[in-house]
Amino acid sequence: MNDLKIDGGQQATLKKFANVDKKNTEGFDKVIKGAINNVNKLEEDSNKSVMDLLSGKADIHETMISLQKADISMRLFLAIRNKAVDAYREIMHMNF
Repeated sequence: MNDLKIDGGQQATLKKFANVDKKNTEGFDKVIKGAINNVNKLEEDSNKSVMDLLSGKADIHETMISLQKADISMRLFLAIRNKAVDAYREIMHMNF
């Protein structure tokens, strides 16, 4: 075990981010509203795609892709929401 060595190993340098522009950062509420709007738009697009399929204007493949996009985005959004709620509950149970 004594003969194991790592040659040339140097500590990674950390970059300083002193010039970060904090004025362009978005708030949490804007990020969440944007995500909700994105999920809503995908849901509306999938509904329109189904209506187009029923009227013969769209292909089944396009409709299924649109439905899967809406489904995946909704599942992801719900998973993020659940994690945020769990984190909030954990913070509320902390003793300071």
